[in-house]
Amino acid sequence: MSSNIEAFIQILLLFLLLPSSICQLSLEALTPNRPIKDGDVLVSSTQIFALGFFSRRNPQHRYVGVWHNKVPGQTIVWVANRDNPVNDSYGVLSINGDGGLVIHGKDRSTPLWSANVTLSSPPNFTAKLLDTGNLVLIENGSQRVVWEGFDYPSDTVLPFMKIGLNRRSGLERRLTSWKSKDDPGTGSCTCGIDPMGFPQLFLWKGREALWRGGPWIGEKWSGRPEITDNGVYNASFVNNEDEIYFMYDVPTLITRGVLDESGIFQMFVWNDRWIKFYSYPTEWCDHYRQCGPNTNCDPDKQLACTCLPGFESKSPRLSVGGGGCIRKAGASTCQNGEGFMKVARVKIPDSSMAHMSMSMSLKECKQKCLMDCSCTAFTNTSADEQGGGVGCVIWHGDLMDTRTFSNAGQDLYVRVDSTSLAQYAKSGGSLSKKARLAISLGSAVIVFFLLLTLYWLVRMKMKGKRRQNKYSFKLTGGSTYFEEAIGGLALDDSRINSELLLFHLNTLATATNNFSIENKLGEGGFGSVYKGILYDGKEIAVKRLSKFSGQGIEEFKNEILLIAKLQHRNLVKILGCCVEDEEKILIYEYLPNKSLDSFIFNETRRALLSWTRRFVIIFGIARGLLYLHEDSRLRIIHRDLKASNVLLDNSLNPKIADFGMARIFRGEQTEANTNRVVGTYGYMSPEYAMEGLFSIKSDVYSFGVLLLEIITGKKNAGSHKGYPYSNLIGHVWELWKEGRVMEIIDSSIGESYLVSEIIRCIQIALLCVQELATDRPTMLAVVSMLGNDAALPSPRQPAFLLKRMSPSRDPSSNKGASSVNDVTCTIVEAR
Repeated sequence: MSSNIEAFIQILLLFLLLPSSICQLSLEALTPNRPIKDGDVLVSSTQIFALGFFSRRNPQHRYVGVWHNKVPGQTIVWVANRDNPVNDSYGVLSINGDGGLVIHGKDRSTPLWSANVTLSSPPNFTAKLLDTGNLVLIENGSQRVVWEGFDYPSDTVLPFMKIGLNRRSGLERRLTSWKSKDDPGTGSCTCGIDPMGFPQLFLWKGREALWRGGPWIGEKWSGRPEITDNGVYNASFVNNEDEIYFMYDVPTLITRGVLDESGIFQMFVWNDRWIKFYSYPTEWCDHYRQCGPNTNCDPDKQLACTCLPGFESKSPRLSVGGGGCIRKAGASTCQNGEGFMKVARVKIPDSSMAHMSMSMSLKECKQKCLMDCSCTAFTNTSADEQGGGVGCVIWHGDLMDTRTFSNAGQDLYVRVDSTSLAQYAKSGGSLSKKARLAISLGSAVIVFFLLLTLYWLVRMKMKGKRRQNKYSFKLTGGSTYFEEAIGGLALDDSRINSELLLFHLNTLATATNNFSIENKLGEGGFGSVYKGILYDGKEIAVKRLSKFSGQGIEEFKNEILLIAKLQHRNLVKILGCCVEDEEKILIYEYLPNKSLDSFIFNETRRALLSWTRRFVIIFGIARGLLYLHEDSRLRIIHRDLKASNVLLDNSLNPKIADFGMARIFRGEQTEANTNRVVGTYGYMSPEYAMEGLFSIKSDVYSFGVLLLEIITGKKNAGSHKGYPYSNLIGHVWELWKEGRVMEIIDSSIGESYLVSEIIRCIQIALLCVQELATDRPTMLAVVSMLGNDAALPSPRQPAFLLKRMSPSRDPSSNKGASSVNDVTCTIVEAR
């Protein structure tokens, strides 16, 4: 008997000493007599979601939240007391005497959080967690839901959660970001629906709009036309006198949408890990009002911002995000022969102040707008762009935040004066019936001849394939040959462009006249570049790596894999490679104007670059870098941006080249370290040159140096006689402090520029070359600053201020020693 009692006592002691996490109690419901204590969890019926207390950065701060119960890592999707954490381990979630949910700490007298309800009868409630993740308070008997957590979202939207407004109660359901990744407190970013005018989806930071999703146009948002109700992704939008809301569902998949603390919304799907499948804002044109009023932002154009039809820029260059565009001088659009010009595939303008009618056709909409002299544009309310769509939206005043999509969007009809309308018709914007008939007859004739020649075309195609194999073949059947050619290094087939060609060495030798000196375009530490002409007349640039090149087999493979996947107008296009014998050769598109340095550092050719052209080059380089850092599939650090690695096409548009030293950052990686510092003296950031530490801010520093060189026509590391500093950065900095920065501008530019604009570019450059990487802006910020008239921060002292030694100073003396920033850094050019 005594042995049984002893055993019982041991078991009891063991139970009392077990950790609370092992002893946690799982509940299916919360009742007035059964609260949730810290350590207990409330689970949904199929255990998809769980609710309980959790901590983040500070273990003493305890929050009540809901998380995915079957997903590792406790992914929090809803938080109750986000701004009032429990500061002890005695937290309790309970139903109080008034029937509402409350959270208490050790002090039971004052609740830290409450979900009050309005009662018409004595309270008799139960709280449950649904399989949707929604915490609900249910009236027993009637099973009426009197309160639900989905009415008060935190930073996450889940399937079946409404985002919008209850017009009767005034309850507004918006996502609100956390303060940081480790602090669930209420952040400054929100996402919701603006019910004014033609209701729209917005993302705000404080009161400032960051991104506009546009209005709901039937199965999708105007600003997100690629995300549509397609049977897999089910979306619904309700707009009536009682409420307006958006809700989604993706059956059979675990999904969540998260608004982070920086103001970016990301949608994730679970597949052994959380995978992001879209986010916004992503493109430069996504950001609200990037180009100012009466403009259209087109990311596929060199200068993304253009004026809408009938409008002109306030300044010689369109002021992105500033004054925008105004109606053309002298244009009359009131009962004077005016009409409308179609702007295709756009996110329609900000419709907060627009007027809409669901009962009108597009034809009726046009007539109503035409009769109203203050009407500036119209479209329909749905995505039907065939002319028979129902609904009408009419704008008065300025048209804000319009952007073009490549293969989606609506047609917008903008009011223009009779002169613009005539010019549009003359250029082919509209066709008469006779012209359309002539085109139809011509098309029939063309089809007839195509049928007659179809057999010949097939024969020629087969001959062309055989002919192509004489000089190259495509990487379509795997990479075995490629791996063997470069020494058996493993290569992931999925990372190689299927159109990349492997050229035979004899083909390239023939194309370049056996790599003759007459065909040489340039030479560097990596080897030489030659112009080549293939048998079919196609011009190519052939980069032949030297056997003693600083670019080894790793860099060679790196450049192929990177450039083959990168698709951007401001990045050079690679056509193929050659790996025969000991040769390592890359083949690029041929750019006849060679590199940027052959212009800006050439006394004669620099005069060909006006300030307008230089700004286009600057802006293009910035957009290319932004693509590498933010918009490509992987974050890519170039590490060797300089004037000679920027090529110019026929129209002098820039293309960033030479990715041999580039590095890929994966996931959330933001910086890396290397023992092998590569790059070019004068363009390397201090943290990279001295510590081997590189990041996107290293490229920003190089861009700043390049920007100063483009403006001044001088090399940063060149000879600057008569200046107190031996490098360009130091000289510009000195003039900047003295207010004499205009003295350094390249005289060959002439006077056809805005002084404020060129000074702004110099200030941006100085911001980019600041000594501390944390002080430098990102390329997204740089692109915005280049076209924005908003005030800029004052730059701090740049890195590498190389002061000349006074002739009277004794080199052996330590007197008058400079600061760390004045020390000359001797870095050998690695290429």
